[in-house]
This record gives sequence, C-alpha cells and structure tokens, in this order.
Amino acid sequence: MKPQPPRGFRGPSLLIGLLLTLVSMPSFAGGDAHTANVFFWTALMLLAGKIGGLVERWKQPPVLGELLAGVLLGNLVLFGFDGLEPVKQDPIEGFLAQLGVVILLFQVGLESNVATMRRVGVAAFLVACAGVAAPFALGTLVVGPLLFPNLSWNGWLFLGATLTATSVGITGRVFRDMGQLHTTEAQIILGAAVIDDVIGLVILAVVSAIISTGAVDLLSVLWIVVKAVLFLGGAIALGQYSARALGRVFSRIHTGSGMKVTLAISFCLLLSALAYLIGLAPIVGAFAAGLVLDDVAFEDFADPEINGLIRSAVNDADAKTRENVEHVLLEHRQHHLDALVAPLGHFVVPLFFVYTGMQVNLSTLFDPHALLLALAVTVIAFGGKLVSGLVAGPVDKWLVGWGMAPRGEVGLIFAIVGKQLGVVSAEEFSVIVLVVILTTLLTPLILGQLLRRKAAAASTAA
Repeated sequence: MKPQPPRGFRGPSLLIGLLLTLVSMPSFAGGDAHTANVFFWTALMLLAGKIGGLVERWKQPPVLGELLAGVLLGNLVLFGFDGLEPVKQDPIEGFLAQLGVVILLFQVGLESNVATMRRVGVAAFLVACAGVAAPFALGTLVVGPLLFPNLSWNGWLFLGATLTATSVGITGRVFRDMGQLHTTEAQIILGAAVIDDVIGLVILAVVSAIISTGAVDLLSVLWIVVKAVLFLGGAIALGQYSARALGRVFSRIHTGSGMKVTLAISFCLLLSALAYLIGLAPIVGAFAAGLVLDDVAFEDFADPEINGLIRSAVNDADAKTRENVEHVLLEHRQHHLDALVAPLGHFVVPLFFVYTGMQVNLSTLFDPHALLLALAVTVIAFGGKLVSGLVAGPVDKWLVGWGMAPRGEVGLIFAIVGKQLGVVSAEEFSVIVLVVILTTLLTPLILGQLLRRKAAAASTAA
C-alpha cells in the first residue's frame, strides 16, 4: 500500500509554491558566481523534474512531467523573468544533460540482453529501414514541395532527413518507467532506434555532402557504414570477453560494490567515448555497454552484503522457505548492478529531460502560420514513423510505430546542421522546432496510454 499524505496536506500547491519561490531568486554575482549558479540551477532543475512527477497522479509517465517542467523553466522569460536563460547555453549543464542520456541508455542496455536483441534483430532492422525511408520520402517529396514551395531541393532533402530522426531516450524512458522494457515490442524499438541512428548518420553525411560539394563521395559514405557496423559488432562480441577479463582483474583489488559500480560506469563512458570518436552518438556506445555487461562479468565479486544478512535471518527456517529466499537473492544478485547504477540515474537522467524541455521556445507558437505548418508536418511525421510498425511482425504494430515517433534532441541536431549549411530557412527551422516539441511531448502521453491498455488486456486474459 502506498503511504498516504497527512490529512490536510496540500502537496501540489506547496510544491509549486516552492518552485516559484526558487525561480524568483536572483542569480548570484561575483567572481565565483558561475560555480554557485550551476549548483543552484542544478538543484532547481532536479526539484522541478520531481515536481513534474505530479503527472503520475493522472497516470502519465514521469518523463512527460520532467519535459513539461523544463518547458516551464525555459519559457519564464515570457513572463518577464530571464534569470534562467543562461542555463540553456551553459556548458556544464549541457554536459550533465548529455551524461544523463548516456546513463539512461546504459540502464536500458543493462535491462536488455544480447540474446533477445538477436532474436528481434530482423524485425528491428525492418522497422528501422521503414522508419527512415517513409519519413524521408514524405518529407522530401510531399511536405517540402507542398508546404515549403519557396525552398530549394536541398532544403527539401534536409527536411526529409530531419524527419528520419528517432529519440530513443524518450521512448526507452517510458518503457522503463512502466516496467515494459522486457517486452518484445520494446526490444524491437530499442534495436531499431540504434540502427536508425546509424542510417540517419549516413543520410546526414550524404545530404550534407550534396549541399556542400554538389556530389557524394561514396567511399566516405561506405566508410561511415563500415565504422558503425564494426563498432556495434565489436562492442557486443569483444565487449563481453573484455568485460569478464576486466572484472577478474579489478576483483583482485577489491570485490565490493564500490569497485563494481566504478568498473561498470567506466566501461559505459569508455564505449560512449569510442562511439563519439568514430562519429556515432555516445548513446550507441552506452547502450552497447549495458548490453554486454551481465552478472557473469562480475562473478568474482562478493555477494551484496544484504544477501548474507538475509541468509542468516532464515537459517533456521524450513527448507521450502530457504529455497524461496535463495531464489529471490539470486534475482537480486543478477540485478545488483542495476540497483547500484540507479542512484546516479536518479540524479542525471531527469536533468536531461528538464534541460531538453528548456530548449523549447514557446514564442514560436505565437506565429499562426508557423503553427499551422508545424501541425501539418507533425501529422505527417507521426504517420511516417507509424508505417514502421507495419513491418514489425506478429507484435503490437501500433505500439512499435508510436515508440519510433519522438524526434527529441536528435531532430534538433539535424535542424541545426541544416541551418548552419544555409539550406533551412528561419521559418522551416521554427516549424521543425515545433514538430520536435509536439512529437516529444505527445509521444510519452500516447505511449503511456497504449501500455496501460496492453497491461489491462493481459491481466484480463490471465
């Protein structure tokens, strides 16, 4: 049973009042003001993210509340308060947000396994291909000519490329919060999102080359594909052996939980760095690290201390009770790494979603023409990704399609590159930002509803 708040407790109003009090505080000034401001901003973003968790009272996933909290903080300037505007460009907060999505994908990888990913590999590949081809074709051949007739062909190409993006962080967080990461649909989406990232990288390279030089260097494109495949294959194949070897070496220094979590996080960050160095997103390396780290890599480490205490407590119990307890302890040992990483995730993962929400500029909604264009593009953007669910096989195709829908920070990166190359106009950029906002905020809402229906149907059938 959930603990009930004291009678007369006015939690939401008190929490919102606390948030308003904090945001009204002036920024610190002085020589060391930046350090103090970063501490203050980080605390404020964490508290805002948790207050955003109030959406759970309406059966919505927490990530939606964190995104909305970020949107609120990032748009206080519309109400005359600009004290948080520096946060949007602050390199430290940007790094913490990047670390947040890396840790999130590491956690998602830990809760997945290589065998399951292999089993859904064909379906994931087909979903990724459809999830890239359909939005790209719709964006380039339909949305561009019909809604942006004044843009060049290169501008239409970039619009199509932007619509191919998928933000696995948002979808992964929704499935994780609702305890659905082990479902076949979730595994297909996660695998497809990683493949989607590689294909999107190739498309971005090709389109950028066409715009910059007017031609495509096939060797460069082929090299990108080879690097991506070698990294993913090598990370999974060699990573399992190297993780076990590292586990044996470091267990000779210490077998406690501190060494275990240090080794795990270091492994995650190293693979993330390698992915970034070869031109992939760091989250691909983090996900691969989570996939290859399993309990075998830490078999030489000591059992969690609590396991020994529990065994002692049931030592005089009957055989059946001891057997049941031993089964629970085995489960705890196998998921001990997840539990060790969780506190770090509680710190940095919400920062990513609040920070992402803060990048949303609601003033773009004040332009009726841009808003109407964005709504039209959003419908097509959703439709392009929903097509991917049709090739997912004998699973919930609707759920897979919606799981591929959010563009998030990935779509923004594509749009920014297009703007830097001079082929994305100011109006098109604003429309893309609005599409990112709508797909980012609406997808968790829809996914949460679909997952609740699926769970309800399963319980009824049982």
